[in-house]
Amino acid sequence: MDTRFTAELPDQWQLRTVTLRLQRQPLVMGIVNVTPDSFSDGGRFLDPAYAVTHALELVEQGADILDIGGESTRPYATPVSADEELRRVLPVIRQLGRQTRVPMSIDTIKARVAREALDCGVEIINDVSGLEADPEMVPLAVATAAGVCVMHTQGTPATMQDNPCYENVVEEVRDYLQTRRSQLVEAGLDPARICVDPGIGFGKTHQHNLQLLSSCHRYLTLGAPLLVGPSRKGFLGHMLQDKQADRQPATIGVALSLAAQGVHILRVHDVGPVKQALQLFAATGGLGGDSPPPGA
Repeated sequence: MDTRFTAELPDQWQLRTVTLRLQRQPLVMGIVNVTPDSFSDGGRFLDPAYAVTHALELVEQGADILDIGGESTRPYATPVSADEELRRVLPVIRQLGRQTRVPMSIDTIKARVAREALDCGVEIINDVSGLEADPEMVPLAVATAAGVCVMHTQGTPATMQDNPCYENVVEEVRDYLQTRRSQLVEAGLDPARICVDPGIGFGKTHQHNLQLLSSCHRYLTLGAPLLVGPSRKGFLGHMLQDKQADRQPATIGVALSLAAQGVHILRVHDVGPVKQALQLFAATGGLGGDSPPPGA
């Protein structure tokens, strides 16, 4: 099978039963953490009712995708069992499946969790290990024809921030994403279902994150939808020289830079403010000549 890449930009991302159109203005993936220990909002939405309410608020604010996770992937997070992860996420997924048509993603590295989430209507497997942590994940993705998001990470949440090293972080991450995508296609996954993510904050220093974010346009030549998740991450506080600073404005600034570079999907906590910023950025020419007019 020919798995070579093309510089042709993708115009859609094929999910399990839904096709997302990719346009010049990025889609926004809203984060729904059903965990007690996520770095930004851990514990706020651990109760399924609160998590569902929060997710529906993100839909009202314009979320194009809802990304639901039951295990924190912050640095040094404690792993949880598949049983516990399912206990957290399945009630939320089931309720949302009845109340919204916005496609859902399951943020997990466990094939069992992904399988049961897909059975409940989830469209995407968002795996921070690049579908490498669980040997059953790739066969599951192939068998279910799920959309997948393949992320680069160095190490695991327990080790990834212990002196991450690269000779050239931009090129090494690109090489990994290209190679991993080829491997998945060779395993039988439709390339139209594969999205790639450079993994901001996953086994990278603050400087690595900045280098990646300023070079995201280089990943468009992979020919896959490109997703980036800078939301509220530690490098923002570092850049602001204030770890306690409100990171929402900083997240918006990075989101606009990524939009200008052509990134297809932004994974964020603050959907409403980011959507508003993107709308005005586009309306005032920030996305180039094909930007929509005001009110479009």
